[in-house]
Amino acid sequence: MPDKATAPKAKVNARRLRRAMTDAEKQLWTHLRDGFAGRGTHFRRQVAIGQYVADFCCLRHRLIVELDGPIHGIEAAKGYDRAREQALKAGGYRVLRFSNDDIVLGFKSVLDRIAVALGGTTPTPSPSPQGGGES
Repeated sequence: MPDKATAPKAKVNARRLRRAMTDAEKQLWTHLRDGFAGRGTHFRRQVAIGQYVADFCCLRHRLIVELDGPIHGIEAAKGYDRAREQALKAGGYRVLRFSNDDIVLGFKSVLDRIAVALGGTTPTPSPSPQGGGES
C-alpha cells in the first residue's frame, strides 16, 4: 500500500479529521507529539495512507495507532475496520487499536503498549508482582 498513490478522498478526509479531533485524540496526540519525541519518533496525526486515514502514524517505525469511539462497536464498522487493518498490515504497517475509554481509564497502559511497539521497554515494578527481584 505505501507504493500506491494516496487517494484524493483520503487526503480530504485527513484534513477534515485534523480539525475535528476528539478529546481522547487530543490527549494522546499531545503525548505522542511531545512525550515520545526523545525516542527518535515522529508521529503524524490523521495521515492519508492509500485509501485510508490513520489516526496517528509513525512512518519510521511503520506503526499506526488507532482510537476507536462508540461507532466502532457497530457490526458494519467492525467489518470495515477489519478490512482496513488487513490492508494497512499488507502495506507493512503494524496497527495498535485502543478505545476512547482506554485513553480515559488507562492512559499509562496505552502509552506503555505504544512504547513497547516502538522497541522500548516499560518499567518493571520493584519488586516484581511475581516475587523475586530482591535478595
